[in-house]
Amino acid sequence: MSKHRIYTMSFASVYPHYVAKAEKKGRSKAEVDQIIDWLTGYDEAGLAAVLEDKTDFETFFVEAPALNPQRRAIKGVVCGIRVEDIAEPTMQEIRYLDKLIDELARGKAMEKILRQL
Repeated sequence: MSKHRIYTMSFASVYPHYVAKAEKKGRSKAEVDQIIDWLTGYDEAGLAAVLEDKTDFETFFVEAPALNPQRRAIKGVVCGIRVEDIAEPTMQEIRYLDKLIDELARGKAMEKILRQL
């Protein structure tokens, strides 16, 4: 899939997959939402609006209320690529979120996922 195609996909089309991945591993939608809030600053109402409007990924991150500066502490591999080495900013933001959801699904403690060590 080309990066342009990912950027134009609606966040709402992928969000249920994040929730399903978490729930399949015994985690909750509320935890997914907490991760999104921590990463982007979208609260419950903001996230609901993004989902209803079918906002694309690029706009989702460009218009994020408050990208967390601690997101730069997210390290590791997603889809065979180190997230800290991704040069394109929007793709890096997408992969940061992917990495956090992966950590949630693997059972990592929320404090560690949210880099509250």
